Amino acid sequence: MEVNQYLEMFIEESKDHLQACSEHLLELEKNPDDLAIVGEIFRSAHTLKGMSATMGFEDLADLTHKMENVLDAIRNEKIHVSPEILDVVFESVDHLEEMVMDIANGGDGKRDVSSTVAQLKRIELGEYAIPEVVATTETPVTAVASMLEYDGFEQTVISQSAEQGFNAFEILVKLREDCLLKAARVFMVFEILEKYGDVIKSNPSVEKLEDEQFDQQFYVAFVTKESAEDMKNKIMKVSEVEEVIVATIGKPATAVASVLEYDGFEQTVISQSAEQGFNAFEISVKLREDCLLKAARVFMVFEILEKDGDVIKSNPSVEKLEDEQFDQQFYVAFVTKESAEDMQKKIMKVSEVEEVIVAPIEHKQYSEKEQAIQEVAATATATVEVEAQPATAPETNTAAPKTAKAVAPAKTDKSHAPVGNKTIRVNIERLDILMNLFEELVIDRGRLQSISTEVNHGELNETVERMSRVMGDLQTIILTMRMVPVETVFNRFPKMIRQLSRDLNKKINLEIIGAETELDRTVIDEIGDPLVHLIRNSVDHGIENPTARRAKGKPEEGTVVLRAYHSGNYVFIEIEDDGAGINREKVLAKAISKGIVTQEQSYSMSDKQINELILASGFSTADVISDVSGRGVGLDVVKTTIESLGGNISIESTQDVGSVFSIQLPLTLSIISVMLVEIEKEIYAIPLSSIIETSIIRSSEIMNAHNQKVIDFRGKVVPLVFLEEIFEVPCKEPQDDEFHSVVIVRKGEKLAGLVVDSFIGQQEIVLKSLGNYLTNIFAISGATILGNGKVALIVDCNALIK
Repeated sequence: MEVNQYLEMFIEESKDHLQACSEHLLELEKNPDDLAIVGEIFRSAHTLKGMSATMGFEDLADLTHKMENVLDAIRNEKIHVSPEILDVVFESVDHLEEMVMDIANGGDGKRDVSSTVAQLKRIELGEYAIPEVVATTETPVTAVASMLEYDGFEQTVISQSAEQGFNAFEILVKLREDCLLKAARVFMVFEILEKYGDVIKSNPSVEKLEDEQFDQQFYVAFVTKESAEDMKNKIMKVSEVEEVIVATIGKPATAVASVLEYDGFEQTVISQSAEQGFNAFEISVKLREDCLLKAARVFMVFEILEKDGDVIKSNPSVEKLEDEQFDQQFYVAFVTKESAEDMQKKIMKVSEVEEVIVAPIEHKQYSEKEQAIQEVAATATATVEVEAQPATAPETNTAAPKTAKAVAPAKTDKSHAPVGNKTIRVNIERLDILMNLFEELVIDRGRLQSISTEVNHGELNETVERMSRVMGDLQTIILTMRMVPVETVFNRFPKMIRQLSRDLNKKINLEIIGAETELDRTVIDEIGDPLVHLIRNSVDHGIENPTARRAKGKPEEGTVVLRAYHSGNYVFIEIEDDGAGINREKVLAKAISKGIVTQEQSYSMSDKQINELILASGFSTADVISDVSGRGVGLDVVKTTIESLGGNISIESTQDVGSVFSIQLPLTLSIISVMLVEIEKEIYAIPLSSIIETSIIRSSEIMNAHNQKVIDFRGKVVPLVFLEEIFEVPCKEPQDDEFHSVVIVRKGEKLAGLVVDSFIGQQEIVLKSLGNYLTNIFAISGATILGNGKVALIVDCNALIK
């Protein structure tokens, strides 16, 4: 099999399964007795193991298998959940994530996990001092997908045994994959069975079992006076037995409820195949409810089937399966030389397949159907004849709809037709290409609008206006396609908080609000690390230890709230904690000692300004440098990254009450609204997100303060920045204008007035980078192409305000 074509799908699905494992492990820690959660984790791990093995990543599959063994022991209540065991499982998931990331980056996914594997082995063998949970309720009997066929004699034995008060069971016994002495384990199981009853039949046969000609599981038909639960418990005591399922014969709960009907040709094929030694099976395949690529899974199942035999029929039809017009389950009639057990195992290896039931097609089964079909066909023929002569027998017309319904039940009720999955996965690169092409359209739209204004032709104006409206809708759709929920970033934090709380001996509860809020993918890619720094800061500096919180009258458990919400063209992300808050005196003392501010400046600083001192480079109030904090680099990185994204960060804090870090980010970085301004003959673009307002001032209103020209703007002293001087724009003649055009911009709480020659107007533009050769241009963040074909440089207001 060519695996490279599936590699991208494998990486994405592996990330999804590992994320599901992490989320469910956190739930399990809160509800250690909920075995349903263990089942969810086991399912994700089992799927990941199968996918990894199929793709040839043996190290990944092996570690997942070891983790799966521990989960299986928990699921079967052999060991009890404890924080120590979960630590090891979390560590395993961390290793698996690293291995998947290595594969995504072109590596082979290999990693030294020997210590983690050793710990998993110890847990599996019960060497951790974990008390076992004793089941107080009777274990329900689980049905076995029957792999046994009985001849007349065997059926008689089972029937007579039931009449005499014996229980007849089909027993599935599964050995561990690392079992070395399979024949010995089979002997021990049969020794128990023969002690408490009689073995009627086995699959594989006893000879094959003795020669170890089977994988890990086998089936036994057995009559006994013992209960199903007692027999299960007795067999489970045999070493290296992983699973035992005991089902009552005569209650085939998992048999395939046949939904396949065969015409004459199909029946002939099945009959002739049976005469030539082929096995004919009806196979029910059930996909997981969260399966995204149902058609792909169907394709992989059919690929396996066509390799080992011939597909006779399917329900729904192949066309409907390809179009995903089915719920989660489909049925296939299949002839093969393989056994039912082998076919079940092969299909179960397909990712996201939840259940496979393989049942033999009996000749009696379809002969009865044939008789019923013939009866219906005869009735239908009679009905057609009656409809051809309505005048002679009008009373029989009422039978026609019923007959038609019997013949074609699938066409009677379209309202209940299953709805196919409406989502597809698209490579990010394709979205980037689509965005780039649309950006070129935006530039051309601007050019057309410019030409339309110059020509002033009625029909041209009308066409350009309509095109602009359509492109506006297209722009909304494309930008929406690039939007990703912040949940993709937030998902990593619950596990991080758990680990930090254990490392710091603190009790912390993380609340996530608004995880469905969407941001542009470019912003999402950049915002992860800043949020990590802010959350670590809240946990280490903000939340106090339980003793200190009790002394302050607070609950022992601190709370960190991670909140996201939309407001206008921005997304706000807040990190709030109910911890110690920011100590004003301690921050000021540290800032003065570091030379960040002077003693004189500190007297006039507001609480907000003091709070923002912690964002300065190299600033830290930690008394001890640890691997969590104390090096003074975290919050400085946060500030730099957020400002580079066109956002800003603000801090509100009350000592001994808590702190709120608020991040403001633009929805998208690709297409932005700007104010176009002119300086001499050059055009510049100032992002609207930075502009407060525009103003025209008299020269007489300009004042000097500390060698800086300033104006009084609404009671605030605002410094003026003459862009003509900053960008060294060639000036033909010195001019002494009475009035100046000023754009008031802000960076956080700081304001500045950008002096320009004139305002052109507002416009949506495409942000283009300056390339690798122009990376250090002061106060220029990029460029754009205008409608007239000219290039306008985009002003970086954050760089101008210090």
